Amino acid sequence: MADQNTEEIDKHELMAKYDKESAFRTNLGPWGWITLIIGAALTIFQLYTAFYGSKVSLIQGAIHLGAGLSLVYLLYPIKPSMTKRRGVPWYDALLAIAALLSNYYIIYNYDHLINEAIIFGFTALDQIVATAGIILLLEATRRVVGLPIVIIAILALLYGLFGQYIPIIGHAGYDWPSLATEMFFSSSSIFGIPIQISSTYIYLFLFFGVILVKTNIGQFFNDIALRLTGKYTGGTAKAAVAASGLQGMVSGSSVANTVGSGSFTIPMMKNAGFKPHFAAATEAAASTGGQIMPPIMGAAAFIMASYTGVPYNEIILIAIIPAVLYFSGLFMGTHFEARKQGILGLAKEQLPNTKNLIKRLDLFAPLVIIVGFLLAGYTPTFAALFAIFVAFIISFFRKDTRMSFKGIVNLLEEGARTALPVIAACATAGIIAGTVTTTGLGPKIAGGIIDLAQGQFFLVMVFTMVACIILGMGLPTTANYVVTATMAAPALLAFDVPVIAVHMFVFYFGIVADITPPVCLAAYAGAGIAKANPMKAGVTAVKLAIAAFIIPYMFVSQPILLLQADANVTNVSIAVITAMLGMAAISSSLIGYYVNTLNRIERIVLIIGGLLLVYPDIKFSLVGLVVFGVITTIQFLQSKSDKKKQQTS
Repeated sequence: MADQNTEEIDKHELMAKYDKESAFRTNLGPWGWITLIIGAALTIFQLYTAFYGSKVSLIQGAIHLGAGLSLVYLLYPIKPSMTKRRGVPWYDALLAIAALLSNYYIIYNYDHLINEAIIFGFTALDQIVATAGIILLLEATRRVVGLPIVIIAILALLYGLFGQYIPIIGHAGYDWPSLATEMFFSSSSIFGIPIQISSTYIYLFLFFGVILVKTNIGQFFNDIALRLTGKYTGGTAKAAVAASGLQGMVSGSSVANTVGSGSFTIPMMKNAGFKPHFAAATEAAASTGGQIMPPIMGAAAFIMASYTGVPYNEIILIAIIPAVLYFSGLFMGTHFEARKQGILGLAKEQLPNTKNLIKRLDLFAPLVIIVGFLLAGYTPTFAALFAIFVAFIISFFRKDTRMSFKGIVNLLEEGARTALPVIAACATAGIIAGTVTTTGLGPKIAGGIIDLAQGQFFLVMVFTMVACIILGMGLPTTANYVVTATMAAPALLAFDVPVIAVHMFVFYFGIVADITPPVCLAAYAGAGIAKANPMKAGVTAVKLAIAAFIIPYMFVSQPILLLQADANVTNVSIAVITAMLGMAAISSSLIGYYVNTLNRIERIVLIIGGLLLVYPDIKFSLVGLVVFGVITTIQFLQSKSDKKKQQTS
């Protein structure tokens, strides 16, 4: 038991180091009752409004954000180093009350704010409350999410204030009272689409994920993945990829998924013979990929549906092929590395018992239900509510998942805790999105990117990719998408590209920031578990996840991969097959092993052949296929020759 507790403490410390949302107070003392009441009340409110219908967006958002920010100040200290101190300092208690009151001011003065203030102007008290609300939001976001998104939001506010002094991309400028009240009392900024989606769909799906954790579905995913892949070459790494992909469907954080799943998979990979940095990279790349895996996609899919006008149940279908290609690329990378290192699969007795897994198949029911209902056309709210109900009932089937009344209340509070980073991030992202919209900054940035690329579409994609990776560094998935969609996507929208393809493009490159050096937080977290060099783990993660850097170019140039344009079974199949072969060529080249060890010339030729295969033109793909076939033949002949030499010796 002591060893287990030590392991949990180490896991929490590692999460707190690389994941801001995990750096919360662990010893609240009597304040624990306050957070329990507020957290449980917030979850009950979200479930109630999901069942009986949401309130008007401004009131729904104010209740959601007010309770969320008050919990942030009670749970998250001003500095991460203060998390172990007992209780809550008086100033944080005051800030929690102020955050609650500033948002609930909207509820009590709703009629005045949407009627009288629009005609006669906002009062001095309105302006003070708006200013306090913005400051409290930014500080809470800094504590629970981190500094990067806060810096971007402050720059956005400064741009709104001093736009008249900025050359080229300037605007008329706003005075502070006008800007503050627009940001805090309208439905287009802080209480815009991101927080509206957070206060409805996203909260429910995050709570659904919490219930799945309580039913031990995470360990069940690990066992299923290990049973299916463990006996094959490099089976432990392939199991890590599969398990992390499954867990990532319901997880909202690459780092949290890396630590949660990696505490099991990384030691397993190291024991099998994989080098520490490769084990860390595999887990980080797979956990990051979980954010692009339908149906939840780090909760960004809900906001994407609002931004693009594409129904949510269509987005989860559109996202399937790119996600499958991504994880196929990871499987290939781990396979070639295992062959290179001579790492075989596990013995049958080392694998989970099949009969025991079959007995626990009911744990899949909530996930199957939520996907089934969404594909059947039901609303995300209904699908999430029904899945939550089923998961809750299933928890009583087993002694180890059955909850007492106290356990149920704690579950409600944990649902709120899990949502805090998303609540803060969505509200702060609303400041950025609101500024971009009200000042017309989006088209100006797009014009700048296009001018820099001199109108060349490929260069526009490259510059947009770089912008997304930079903007996405250190941001959670939902805020990441909001920022990249409002600031980077307009550049590609200027060309004849389907809207959903553009938004998927910026979404992908915002996500891979978690494994792209130098700010590769997921790789750093994995390296912490593996005791490996973090930068080496990050570079290796990029090699393994190379598909994520190629696939977006493919579906922008070839929208049939997103089931757009003239997509049919024939051309989609051809595109997927050539993409798979291309990724196999590129992946083997980056690892340095195919059938045999590759020399430098073979690696260069394979990369060229792989790029030709993924290029959206059948003529180029056929040339790439020939190149790949030649290298394959050479490798097999070399392998046959080596075996003969070994036999004769």
